[in-house]
This record gives sequence, C-alpha cells and structure tokens, in this order.
Amino acid sequence: MSSKFKRLSPEEALEKANSGKRGSLKIFLGYAPGVGKTYSMLNEANRRLFRQEDVVAGCIETHGRIDTKEQIGGLKIIAKKKIEYNGRILEEMDTETIIKLKPDAVLVDELAHTNVPGSKNKKRFEDVEEMLSEGIDVVTTVNIQHLESLNDVIRQITGIKVRETIPDSVVEHADEVVVIDVTPDALQNRLKRGDIYKTEIDRALKNFFRKGNLNALREIALRQVAEEVDEDLAEYMKEHEIRENWHTAERVMICISSSDSSKKLIRRGARIAKRYKCEWLVVDVICTSIFYAKSNPKDEENLNNNRALARQLGAEVFTLKGKSISRELINFAFERHITQIIIGNSNRSTLQTMLRGSTVYKILKYTNDIEVHVIPN
Repeated sequence: MSSKFKRLSPEEALEKANSGKRGSLKIFLGYAPGVGKTYSMLNEANRRLFRQEDVVAGCIETHGRIDTKEQIGGLKIIAKKKIEYNGRILEEMDTETIIKLKPDAVLVDELAHTNVPGSKNKKRFEDVEEMLSEGIDVVTTVNIQHLESLNDVIRQITGIKVRETIPDSVVEHADEVVVIDVTPDALQNRLKRGDIYKTEIDRALKNFFRKGNLNALREIALRQVAEEVDEDLAEYMKEHEIRENWHTAERVMICISSSDSSKKLIRRGARIAKRYKCEWLVVDVICTSIFYAKSNPKDEENLNNNRALARQLGAEVFTLKGKSISRELINFAFERHITQIIIGNSNRSTLQTMLRGSTVYKILKYTNDIEVHVIPN
C-alpha cells in the first residue's frame, strides 16, 4: 500500500530543527565500497550499547559481508516499511516508527540513497534531518563520491557518473566526520578475496577499483576532511582571538606587483605548493597613499598578466586595497593562517624608502611566526 505525505519545505524543516534540542550527526566517510564504513558504524553502536545507550538500526546494508553481519550482534533492528511501487512491494527505512520510539541514537547506512517513490522524503538524508530535528542522534555512512560538488571531478577520474548525491552542507554541518581509510593495495586485496563483491571481481579491478582511481579518491576524501578540520580550527582561533599561527598545515602566500619579476615569484610559489601539496594564494595590493606612484596602462596590463599566470598555475588570486601595502599583506597573512610568504626585493627608490619605509622590512618585523622568502629581482 502506498502512502502520500506532505514534504516539508526547507524553511519549515529549519523552523522545526530550531524548535527543540537537535540530535548530533556522526558520519563515517569512505573513498570506495569495502573500506569498512558499515563495520565501523556497527562497532560504534556496540560500544554505545555497552554504555547502556538505547541504540537501534534503522537501515543496515551488509552486502553479504560476513564480518559486517557479525558486528550486528544484539543490536535492535527496526523493520523496514513496505511500499508498493509499480506493482511491486519494496522496502525503505521506517522513519516514522524510529521517531515514535525516540531512541538515543539510530544507525543509518548509505546516506545518499534515493527512497522509493511514495516515501515521505525523496532522499535518505532528508529522513536523517527529520530524526535529528526530533533530538535523535544519527550515525551514518557515505562515500566521498556522493558529494554533489565533486560530481564532475569523480566522473572525470572514474568515468562513472554518480547519480545519487547529497548536498555538501550535510557533511559540513555534521558534528563529527570520521574517515575510514585503508590503502588502495589493501582494498584491492579485500576485493580479490571476495570480501567486497562475490562476482565480477576482475571487472571491478579493471574499472572502478583501478589503483589510480583509488589513489585519487582516497586523496580527495582525506583533503575534504582536512578542509573541514581547518575551518573548525579557524573558527576556534577567531572566537578565542588567537593571532599567532599554529602551523597545522602549510599555506603559501606570494606577494606580486606589476613587475615582470613577479612571474618568477609565482613560479617559485607554485613549486613550493606542489612540494607540500598545499593551498597557495597570490596577492597584490592597490595602494591608495598619496605618496604612491600612480599606475599607468602598461602597469595594469603587466599586473593582469601576472594574475592570469597565477590562476593558470592553480593559485587563488586576491587584490587588496589600502594606504599601506605592508599592513594589508600582514593582516591578510594572519587572517588566512599563512605559513610561508614569498616576496621580491623592494623596487622603491631611496626617497620612497625614507618616506614610507620598506615593505619587506615591515613584513619581516611583524610576522615573526611566518617564514618569509625574499627573492632577488
């Protein structure tokens, strides 16, 4: 028997979520099937059960894997809801029953799943949102390829278009994200032993489970979580007014101008960023001081060419504005938690240096915890 429900609008869902204590969301994130997301989720549930928490399984997909099945143990499994669709009876997670039972926590596998037509919500992550808004903690699993923003990247790497995706905000707003990581070699060995799929193993090894694919997907997953951690750290440092740099990850800032020598700085920065596999930013400053020489069309053309080279090599490009070039660069470096600054020798005349000082000297003086590379012009 099929049922029809009125789906909440985003505004209604947000209002509902804010009306009471919200549950916490924990995500076990993997880069491919078989890395151990469901196994880890069930292991978490068993620890919670040992602590006398009320934990239920809303949806578990074992895919016939023996180790995963054994982890279910004495966990209470909520029977799935039967929905009629095109003359067939299909099953989906019974969100309404879970909400009525009001457990401390619920396990929900495969967060990106699309529900059978006739379900209350179109996507499983929307079911999860309902349970969270009712104060129920949710522990769930998802692979990195299901993030919407990565759809084109994943297709380019694997040649496969992922049709089931979730908004990036679901992961961004999670209370905890745990990466389940194994090496590509170990994952391929699991596949060869039949621990992931029982059939078409050779085909899988030649397609999705190619080592190049797995290496790329693994790096994307690790970088994704590193970015989330970095945002949390930046917010913490801002809240606690921490100005010094904690050097948790390398970030390179290249200071450029309209000078042709800036191209040398950009290339040096690109090489350093590649070595550390880190974020790098190229910055120029439009100086509004009355003492600063005004730019001419040739200067503008050169500066635009330098910016274009930086973008071509993969940098983020920023243009700042202020009376003091050094102050703008220093403030920007602290705001973005820069660990290395690359700058060229000053081209200022003796008179300009007497009137306005040296940008390089000021940066060296006021950025004691940042490495500064001064490159000869």
